[in-house]
Amino acid sequence: MLNNPHTLRAATRQDARHLAELVNHAGEGLPLFYWQSLAGPGDDPWAIGIERAGRDQGAFSYTNAVIATCEGEVAGAMIAYPIRSVAKPEDYASMPPMFKPIQALEDIAVGTHYVSVLAVHPQFRGRGIGSQLLRRADDQAAGRTLSIAVSDGNPGARRLYERNGYRFKTSRGMVKNGWYNAGNIWQLLLKES
Repeated sequence: MLNNPHTLRAATRQDARHLAELVNHAGEGLPLFYWQSLAGPGDDPWAIGIERAGRDQGAFSYTNAVIATCEGEVAGAMIAYPIRSVAKPEDYASMPPMFKPIQALEDIAVGTHYVSVLAVHPQFRGRGIGSQLLRRADDQAAGRTLSIAVSDGNPGARRLYERNGYRFKTSRGMVKNGWYNAGNIWQLLLKES
C-alpha cells in the first residue's frame, strides 16, 4: 500500500500551478478546455487556471485545498468545501453548457461536504494517497454527508470512492461541446458520516 512516506498539508498560494494541473487532471481536461475558451489571442490558458487557483476566495481556490507530498514532490491534491446553498436560477442562464450537469448534481448535494477535486499524479498512485485525502475530507466534513462527482469514463476513480464508502446517488448526462471525454455521464456519489 504505502511504498514511500507522504504527508498532507494545507495548500498555499504558491501551489496554484500544481492545483491547476491537478484540477485539470481530475476534471479530465474540462478545466483546460474552459480556460482556453476564456483566453484571448496569445494568452496562456494555464495562466487563467493558475490565477483562479491562487485566489483567496471562491470554490476553486487554494484556501479549500489540501496538498499531498511524497518524496519531496507534490503528489496529489484535494479541493473540498461545504455546499450550503443552491445555485440561483440566473447562474444556469450564464453558465457554460458543459458545467450545467455538474452544477445540477451539486444542487442535489446541498448540505454536504463536497469533494470537488481529488487527483494524484500517476507516478504516485497505489500508495494510499487518494484514500488518505478522502479521510481528510471525512475529518473536514464534521459529521455532514460527503459528496463527489465522477465520470463514468473513470472507473478507477469510482472504485477508489466506493472502497472509501461512497455510494451512487444519481447521474446527469455530459454536455461536451467540443470537449472530449471517454464517459457519457457524471455520477454523484454520497457517503454518510
